[in-house]
Amino acid sequence: RGARDLTMMATVPRLLLSLPLLLLPRSSTALTVSGLRASAPASVTARGGARSPSPSLSVIWTPSARGEEGNTPRDEAFGTLDAYCENLYKVTRRKTRTVTAGKLKFGSEHPIVRQTMATTLTADVAASVEQIIKCADEGFDLVRLTVVGMKDAKACHGIKEGLLKKGYDIPLCADMHFQPKVALEVADAFEKIRINPGNFADGRKTFEEMVYETDEQYFAERDYFVEVFTPLVEKCKRLERAMRIGTNHGSLSARVLSFYGDTPRGMVESAIEFADICRAEDYHNFVFSMKASNPLVMVQAYRLLAAEQYRLGWDYPLHLGVTEAGEGEDGRMKSAIGIGALLADGLGDTIRVSLTEDPEHEYKPCNRLAEIGGMRMTPEAAEAQAAVPAYKDSRDIFSFARRAGRLPEQKEGDELDYRGLLNRDGSVLSAVTVEMLREPQTLYKQLGAKTVVGLPFKDISTSDSLLLRTVPAEDDAVARQTLKRLADVAVHAIVPAAALAETPLPGAVPLYTLPEAKGATDAHCVISVRGDETKDELAALAGISHDFLLLDPPAEISRLHASRRLFAMLKELDIDSAVVHHFRPETYPMTELALQMGAQIGGLLCDGLGDGVLVEPVEPTAFALDSVRLASFGLLQGSRMRNTKTEFVSCPSCGRTLFDLQEVTAQISARTGHLPGVSIAIMGCIVNGPGEMADADFGYVGGAPGKVDLYVGKEVVRRAIPNEQACDELIELIKSYGKWKDPEPEEEEGADEAKAEAVAA
Repeated sequence: RGARDLTMMATVPRLLLSLPLLLLPRSSTALTVSGLRASAPASVTARGGARSPSPSLSVIWTPSARGEEGNTPRDEAFGTLDAYCENLYKVTRRKTRTVTAGKLKFGSEHPIVRQTMATTLTADVAASVEQIIKCADEGFDLVRLTVVGMKDAKACHGIKEGLLKKGYDIPLCADMHFQPKVALEVADAFEKIRINPGNFADGRKTFEEMVYETDEQYFAERDYFVEVFTPLVEKCKRLERAMRIGTNHGSLSARVLSFYGDTPRGMVESAIEFADICRAEDYHNFVFSMKASNPLVMVQAYRLLAAEQYRLGWDYPLHLGVTEAGEGEDGRMKSAIGIGALLADGLGDTIRVSLTEDPEHEYKPCNRLAEIGGMRMTPEAAEAQAAVPAYKDSRDIFSFARRAGRLPEQKEGDELDYRGLLNRDGSVLSAVTVEMLREPQTLYKQLGAKTVVGLPFKDISTSDSLLLRTVPAEDDAVARQTLKRLADVAVHAIVPAAALAETPLPGAVPLYTLPEAKGATDAHCVISVRGDETKDELAALAGISHDFLLLDPPAEISRLHASRRLFAMLKELDIDSAVVHHFRPETYPMTELALQMGAQIGGLLCDGLGDGVLVEPVEPTAFALDSVRLASFGLLQGSRMRNTKTEFVSCPSCGRTLFDLQEVTAQISARTGHLPGVSIAIMGCIVNGPGEMADADFGYVGGAPGKVDLYVGKEVVRRAIPNEQACDELIELIKSYGKWKDPEPEEEEGADEAKAEAVAA
């Protein structure tokens, strides 16, 4: 069975290293390759007391990845990790095999599959059929349903029959947790089975500490996995069913957590173990997924899995998704950041955008992200990528570290505080016009500033700086006074140097192009760069005093590759300037703006490349200023940079959900959404609960029908609270940990301008 895969090995030496592994007899108690030892017991004790051959000996296990980097057993057998995508400099779809689920085909030779998940009770056949039809009519290629027990499994037959009677043959996928026997039953009805390595065989939903000091101790658990999982593999192979080996960051088993920690490596190794069992049965009709609610973790895990597949010679498709993304713009933004980052490198064969909304509403963002990914591989996109000058991509994609850009500093003689130009956790710049300056109270509100008797003050989500293309005339007293009041609280205007030369504006920061900046002597300035400058041109930055760079690639070159090139060149030149991404969107709906920002900028921020964002619409009035500002802060928060509001980890609901998730999420968001730095997980059931709550401060989880359990971190602290009391109890819990503050009352419209004038005077 290994012959086909061996032909895909990258080098002859690696192939030769793998041959002893393949030729070992199944009766052997150890597998040895260049000093590798992956032990398993020669036999196990059956329930009746008799000894039987160890089931794990029938599997050729992938060598361990633990140990000193470069010298692990896997490194010795297959070489070190290298590429995670086909081409770093030209977007090329990763080559995969074709996986089939009924009429549907997954893989690089086929269009990206759009899928969603039903929220009905699976046992309610009529409701499930109705919702699946809505999803199919919307355009989805596949619908997944939760299968909790045998009652649901029996209902799956009725759902399939009901759809066929109505003329719908859309493939269906069963979402399985904890129930191997139920999975065997549902395989008779549905075209695809999703199993979670974290709980399919290991049903202990626990965070108890388990100590494994050696690979041998860790591997000893494998006998049970083989016994439990192999029957499903055999049945899926016989019936030509597809499978997804879907790891979730929030539901890694206690065994994996104890050995690998709560890490992308643990996610990948959990999936590889189950893939080894599939491959032992010569079953290859499966895809992988590496989902997490944190886009950074999700991106790292998928890249690591792709890199492992390259070095192992595997070619299984990838299902992309950010789990528990939430609702509305935030949910779409987080999904765009994670999914967009991977599609930008040609990774991904099927996608699902997980929103706390009705499933048919997931189609538009899901389809649009697939389209945006596809647009990176058009002939026009290829020309733009080829137009980026040569460079060496120096990112370390196997470990995350945010690049630390140098922040603006106060200088001798400064009459204003210029340190506020940027925020250390990530900055939002807003493009404003002279017309906006003439309506100061409206502008202050749109910029997110607090006002006291009409005067602005910086708040937690106030724009850090302004881009102003045109300077107000010297006799435009209102506009100039607005700028002065903002500058007094360190919200400064950045203005093209040519405009300032024509109409001076005290305190404004000049904006230069790099060629213009070479003769600049200003105490403070900002420099705009394109990303296609020569090394010598960029080296000149070291001799020019500047506060930060605006990265503004022209339309004729690839933003992704020009940006990566700039950061690589700055690293090579040892230049630590802060870099703000300058994004110029066309006119389209706000939902599209969130997807574009996430896909175009979020992937770069996920690599730690960038210190903020400036969104300057091509048409200045195309978007409301406050909407753009809030979307920009959402981008930073989704990229795990700057928290300006409560972070909600909210699951998308399914048949396991034990309360009305949309209603509860809206209620909790309305009452707790003003707590920046606080993270709340809202989970309909326990499946992903504790794990995702390890990334949250507080958790609200359905524990039983009509009852809610509350968590602090990953520990349950209050159980069986009636639904109608649970939100109040959550707020009391937040208060007891000192993380609550009362919402600030908004100042009434039409602040007293007379008082403002008096204070200013």
